[in-house]
Amino acid sequence: MKPFSQEVTKLWNEWEIRVMVLLSLFLQIILVIFGSRRKYTRNIQIFLVVWLAYLTADWVATVALGNLARNQVDHDSMSFQSNNKLQALWAPFLLLHLGGPDTITAYSLEDNELWLRHFLGLVIQVLLAIYVMIRSWNNNTILRFIAVPIFITGIVKYGERSLVLWFSSAQQLKNSLRSSHDTGPDFGEVMEHGEPKVVVSDDGQDKSKQKIDHIESDDEQDKSKQKINHIKSGDGQDRSTQKIDHYLVVADLLFKRFRCLFADLILDHYERKESYSLIHEKSAKEAFKLVAIELGFMYDVLYTKASTIYSGFGIFLRCFYFFSHVSVSVIFLIIVFIMEKHAYSLIDISITCSLLVGAIFLEIYAFIILLFSDWTKLWLCTHNLISNDTPYDLHDRKKRWSGSVGQYNLFSFCLQDISTKTAGVQKLIGVKETIEKYQYLTWDDVEIDLRESIFRQLVEKAKRIEGDLFNIKLCKELLAQRGDNVLHIYGLDALNWSTIEVEFDHSLLLWHIATDLCYYDDYQKRGFIIKEVSQLCSTSKCVSDYMLYLLVVCPIMLPKGIGEIRYRETCAEAMKFFKRKRFGTFSEISKACESLLQVKTDDSLEKIKGGRSLSLLFYGCRLANQLQKLESNLGWSEERKWKMISDVWIEMLTYAASHCGWRPHGQQLMNGGELLTHELNVGI
Repeated sequence: MKPFSQEVTKLWNEWEIRVMVLLSLFLQIILVIFGSRRKYTRNIQIFLVVWLAYLTADWVATVALGNLARNQVDHDSMSFQSNNKLQALWAPFLLLHLGGPDTITAYSLEDNELWLRHFLGLVIQVLLAIYVMIRSWNNNTILRFIAVPIFITGIVKYGERSLVLWFSSAQQLKNSLRSSHDTGPDFGEVMEHGEPKVVVSDDGQDKSKQKIDHIESDDEQDKSKQKINHIKSGDGQDRSTQKIDHYLVVADLLFKRFRCLFADLILDHYERKESYSLIHEKSAKEAFKLVAIELGFMYDVLYTKASTIYSGFGIFLRCFYFFSHVSVSVIFLIIVFIMEKHAYSLIDISITCSLLVGAIFLEIYAFIILLFSDWTKLWLCTHNLISNDTPYDLHDRKKRWSGSVGQYNLFSFCLQDISTKTAGVQKLIGVKETIEKYQYLTWDDVEIDLRESIFRQLVEKAKRIEGDLFNIKLCKELLAQRGDNVLHIYGLDALNWSTIEVEFDHSLLLWHIATDLCYYDDYQKRGFIIKEVSQLCSTSKCVSDYMLYLLVVCPIMLPKGIGEIRYRETCAEAMKFFKRKRFGTFSEISKACESLLQVKTDDSLEKIKGGRSLSLLFYGCRLANQLQKLESNLGWSEERKWKMISDVWIEMLTYAASHCGWRPHGQQLMNGGELLTHELNVGI
């Protein structure tokens, strides 16, 4: 017994290829429109649509091309003359679709590593398309005139995609950056000509270093530095002596410095000094804007065709694609509607017209994106085609990253999970842990107060090595600080048991619990009437919840440890405590925190717990009690206490950023970007 009737089977055989070709075009439109939006959004619907379209697009085009080749077996049948004759023209269009849009070449970094697989696919699909065209070549006038230009365009575009994936692969990226990285002056050449003489200028400045720098620039002068130092104003005046530079030019220079870290290179003395001066003389708003543009450049290199688009050859290809599609469309219309009116199926003519219009639309849309991109504006700026009078266009509202941080709270999760009635079902089918990660996840905007607090602490750290940027030991000491330095400044070395004396994830959980307990205790008592205290509390809680989000949802961005195990055992103990105290809803979180603060956490805690549990719930309570006693025992103001807590969290954030590898930072660029990555680049 056949599962489908003969009529249904016949209908499907007639429409199978047509549906798949139209679906392939539809998926390309989705990718070109939404492909680059994940750079600056956290919208889960967009992520899901792009993910499904990216995974499906190549598969649909490949299967459709295979079906076209299979249908050539019916070359001599009567149906070929009316239907399949024009369908052979669709094979080159499918090659175009396999080339993909300019706005997305890779969904994740792993796709770049599969460039060889894409290249092999290119060879196979091109041979398949040639087979389809050869079998349909005889007595097919329309194929002879217009298939070849589309076929050539499809090969070039598919080949360009494979080339871009190769350029963006980790090893090739490292090789290209290492080969172009400035190695400094030729020490042997300098010593052969003798040590540089000490030349003293009129102002008494030692110019011997300038002589060495001159030798270095003769070898390979940094082009991006030239862009900054030789910007001309509209009247042709040299502005190299002015300190004001266009923000895109500065961001481009920082990008060229930052991408070296992706090749596991370190910045030399000159590069660090220059990067330091470019960032730390700015305001927090300006610095974070520069970093957003810089990371936008990095996203484009890793996930789009930026490595080929923004070049003379890339512009030529875009023009070639566009004029090829337009000319083929004109010739097609002439042949179909004037020369061979009744030779082809009206349905197939409509589908072919859709493919041609779709191809033109994709090129126009990609060109518009190219025209309004930061890359184009940078090119116009460096060639003096736009004004450089405004160094930091703070009125520029273009969104370059999500500007948001994930928020995950331990107590909120525990109280809500207790009241969840479907927890047992979720656990039974094995999706409970996955759902937990996203069910209670929220997002919060990165406020200017948080950015200024981060920037202020980074500048203070940088000042300690301002005169000795080449002191690697001191740099490592600063990067190793994760709250202990703040405690030392405030005279609280006794609290080092919660920071430097334990693993980082251990410390993170302790301070997360303590921050929540202090927050709800103070809020319940006083309600944060003072504005300054309210801002510090909001900053502390935002960073605290963000760090827990990283631990739960993005643990790869934190130093390795057993934080996930500690977190789960702490949650289990918290839920046990809340159930015993009959707390079961989120609205009771203030009372639940008050109840936890009343638990005695003296030295007997270690004797009771022993080494059987990794839960940190009551150790966090101990830390919270010690923090709350700062006001009564040491006479601290509430503002001073929360300033200290905020500084501890920002130092922990800096530690996590500097100890995260380049790959996790790069991977998160496709998810709207992370504050952790932006802080790392502000601090460079």
